[in-house]
Amino acid sequence: MSDYYKAEHLPNFPNIGEGQKALADKFFAYYGAVFEDGALTGREKALIALAVAHTVQCPYCIEAYSKESLEKGADLEQMTEAVHVAVAIRGGSSLVHGLQMLDHVHKAGM
Repeated sequence: MSDYYKAEHLPNFPNIGEGQKALADKFFAYYGAVFEDGALTGREKALIALAVAHTVQCPYCIEAYSKESLEKGADLEQMTEAVHVAVAIRGGSSLVHGLQMLDHVHKAGM
């Protein structure tokens, strides 16, 4: 069985505009603007992107923002901490839905 995700796709991402160049150009212009230094530095944005990449479980993004974080000066400890922040938020968001379960249990009189 071949891999679903293919490493060669990531560097070819700009080719996604083949079917609709105008929309792809708009997306890439927006994407580029988002990652420019602003209130947050490029390093901070790369770490946020790395954490989000783990949350949405995108192997392409994990690869891209692992590299980007390193290039922007982040170290392994910072990158790992960013991933743990994502894990905590994702875990907490799962747990808080347990309150719905508690409501059902209490309504059932258990």
